[in-house]
Amino acid sequence: MVKPLLHPQFGLNGEAFPSPEALKERANYLIENGKDDEVAIGKFILEWLDKNDFITVKTSGSTGTPKTITLQKEKVYNSAEATVKYFDLNENIKALLCLSSEYIAGKMMLVRAMTAGWDLHTTAPEKNPLENIDDAFDFSAMVPYQVFHSLKDLHKVKKLIVGGGAVPLELEQQLQKVNTRVFATYGMTETISHVAVRPITGTEKSAIFSALPKINFSLNENNCLQIHAPEISEETVVTNDVVELISPTSFKFLGRADNVINTGGVKVHPEVVEEKLSLHINQPFFIASEKDDALGERVILIIESEEYFQLKDFSRAFKSLSIYEKPKHIYSATHFLYTETGKIKRAEVLKKLSIN
Repeated sequence: MVKPLLHPQFGLNGEAFPSPEALKERANYLIENGKDDEVAIGKFILEWLDKNDFITVKTSGSTGTPKTITLQKEKVYNSAEATVKYFDLNENIKALLCLSSEYIAGKMMLVRAMTAGWDLHTTAPEKNPLENIDDAFDFSAMVPYQVFHSLKDLHKVKKLIVGGGAVPLELEQQLQKVNTRVFATYGMTETISHVAVRPITGTEKSAIFSALPKINFSLNENNCLQIHAPEISEETVVTNDVVELISPTSFKFLGRADNVINTGGVKVHPEVVEEKLSLHINQPFFIASEKDDALGERVILIIESEEYFQLKDFSRAFKSLSIYEKPKHIYSATHFLYTETGKIKRAEVLKKLSIN
């Protein structure tokens, strides 16, 4: 790989490193003496600086069985460079890593910092990583769960990207009260983190995702998004996400194709229904379907709670839904099953409830 793996200005938790060997020494110290999140950081630093031209990354497993894939370091570098340019994050900016370095989002924060020369600070990937930190940061990345629990502390971050799941409408509205510039991101492990972003605060707020530099989009015959990003992936990445294509570089996300519910001949996207209901339901929930003799499939609501609910309990919330979108039954589960990155394991929850 001809591109430099380590910028001379890179700093980690206030410590400078005059050479890759010095950083490797620090990485080994973290592996031997650190907590779980620090061990993961140390291991990835060594992997990034080794002689191989690739890294290995685990997928989250939210939409299927978790797997390990191989990514070329040059492609990873290109992805990091695109984010740095898009958000104007040049050397010596102060950034916070509060995601697990076991997964692509955390690894990419390290790569951006190491290659662009950031002053990177790290903390455990907890629900409110900013709570006990007095410092201010130019940039950070979080999952929606962390953002929700960090609202009162977000003023400590100037620019924030949010990924790993859809940003609920209620959370998006709460974010309008903060001064932080917040961006939702779209991407996956196979695209080496995000390939598109949309602003969700300020005057630039939008429901439309825009591509990062040198990335284009198209649709396949099922109206699913196809990603053309030659500097990140030599092959076109075919997703399972149904979108409304606005232009070759912009789209509106509708939902996953394998989640689509065909009820009475009408296709309902659970993600669209969930966004509408998120303003009215304060505990974890999701929309799914079950077999129906008349409709083929009927929409149902699954909610994490020990209480028993009836349809009338949510009659006010359902007013925002069309007749086809309205749940025909409500199921409750005491505890949802989650991936390590905080996404609900929908299929496993349905299986636990014996819903087909």
